[in-house]
Amino acid sequence: MKIEKYNQRILAVLGTVGVIFLIVALIAFISITIMEHRSYDDVETGILSDEKIEELQKENKREQVISYENPRLIDTLNSVYIIPVSHKTLNDQEDINGLLNLTKASSSYEKNDTRYSRQYYGAFNNLIVYDSKNDSNKKLFDKRVNFNQIKAEYFEDDILLLMRVSEKDTYKDGVINLLDFKTLYIYSLGKKELKKVGIEGMDIFNFKFLNNEKDLTILFGVDKNSDGKFEEYNEPTLIKKYEFETGKMTDIVDEKINIDLQETLEGTKK
Repeated sequence: MKIEKYNQRILAVLGTVGVIFLIVALIAFISITIMEHRSYDDVETGILSDEKIEELQKENKREQVISYENPRLIDTLNSVYIIPVSHKTLNDQEDINGLLNLTKASSSYEKNDTRYSRQYYGAFNNLIVYDSKNDSNKKLFDKRVNFNQIKAEYFEDDILLLMRVSEKDTYKDGVINLLDFKTLYIYSLGKKELKKVGIEGMDIFNFKFLNNEKDLTILFGVDKNSDGKFEEYNEPTLIKKYEFETGKMTDIVDEKINIDLQETLEGTKK
């Protein structure tokens, strides 16, 4: 009897553990599914292409409206904020001459502050730099753009804002979003200057500051099949160095090593 009761208890414990494991696995699966769905939505909610805009304007209609997000403090000493400008895609088209109802939208995600770097995520189409001490503000872009991340980097003499921005519907799917080629924009809060970094026909895939410098290493995505979209899993990247002060772009890996590596990979080097 004692052995039988002991076995029953063991089975009960194992059953409970099994149920808990299944519940945890189910929650994890649901969470991953939601995150993937949100990531897909972020890409698909880009701004409309110029061609789509022309069609809407012929009918005096609009499908998207601007939406402001809460200010984020960038420069504590000088009380300078940034105000991301996002957009909402309406369920139904509306007349351009109609009332533009704007509502504030809170950020869907914001990373905790770090000492030297901050990042903000969302679906943005512009950025306002707001100086609360002087009650002045400045928008960074005078054209239609789309980006999903604002990176703030802190240096002793300056604060830099960096954004990978899509400007054209290179993929030709009717929207300007993160599937299209991206250009890097860098704004200096100290100099109040906006710099553009890119190579025509290539995608800014990633970037990284060199140690204790403002110079960057940049990975450019190469569109091998010329479809207007960089596919990171089967298309290559090039690495270059960008000198912040001069704006000069140079190769990090020289051409001889580049050719040697390729020939070794493809087996043509004997």
